[in-house]
Amino acid sequence: MQQIGKIIILIGLIIIITGILVYFLGDKLHWLGRLPGDIRVERENFRFYFPVTTAVLLSIIISLFIYLIRKFFG
Repeated sequence: MQQIGKIIILIGLIIIITGILVYFLGDKLHWLGRLPGDIRVERENFRFYFPVTTAVLLSIIISLFIYLIRKFFG
């Protein structure tokens, strides 16, 4: 049970840090979601948005973060 508790605490810290970054740097991150490769279709009564490049970039960053946590704390 202690291991599960540590994981929950770590997830909570990640969520808090992400929230703080979005709160304070939200106006500086306007490019996020508008990268080349993100699919955006806007019509009169229809809007479709699929952030492919943003999803790949965030996946790489999160994977690197998890790798570093496992390397140093695992």
